[in-house]
Amino acid sequence: MSGLNIVLGFLVAVGTLIRDEFLFAVLLAHGAVCTGASGNPAVTVTRLLLDDGTAAAAALGVAGQILGAHLGLVVARRYWALEMTDLHVIKALMGAECSTALRSSPAQGFCVEAACGATFTLLHLGLRRKPALLRVPALAATLTFLSHAGRNYTSGVANPALAYALTFRCSGFSFTQYALVYWLGTLAGATLAVFLYVGHVPRLFSKNLLYSRKGRVRGPRGRTGSVDRTDVSCGQK
Repeated sequence: MSGLNIVLGFLVAVGTLIRDEFLFAVLLAHGAVCTGASGNPAVTVTRLLLDDGTAAAAALGVAGQILGAHLGLVVARRYWALEMTDLHVIKALMGAECSTALRSSPAQGFCVEAACGATFTLLHLGLRRKPALLRVPALAATLTFLSHAGRNYTSGVANPALAYALTFRCSGFSFTQYALVYWLGTLAGATLAVFLYVGHVPRLFSKNLLYSRKGRVRGPRGRTGSVDRTDVSCGQK
């Protein structure tokens, strides 16, 4: 189960007034202490597309991430029920209501989430060998920016598990429409990012359609090598 998604689910449920600051802080803290854990199914699928790991392991990972995000909302509701402040009372009264994060048509939302997923995945792949001092703040800042920039469209979630817990239960769109935007959109973007970065999708086909063997990735002694498929997932939403 993803502990990060428990925190993120709680964070998003609490409110939006200071969400950007808290989101950045949580992502930064997680990136600083994580040991390879990921709260984002897009990262798990990216690893699978790079032919690193089995489909069964990926399925179990995604299930844990979705469950973690859902548990985060459950914890948030329990927290509101304590009514420790006036804000908690208001949140408890509003708990039964749900405002969808999707504020555009499903087709437009699909494109927005695909763009967010592609941007995040490309950055993740590009920074995976960089020092944590650079990688963690860069990923945290990017995810926070995507969330802010996409607020009027899909909230720029770029995380299928978090989107499932956050907005799939809200009225306004069907489950199929939400899945199209937040699951297929994000995963399509991640797949596109893998193709653009590597030149092919190793899990699906081996022929490199974009780059020659000489020009893509070189080892420390000038050797041409394949992409390192290690799933360094610190700071991922």
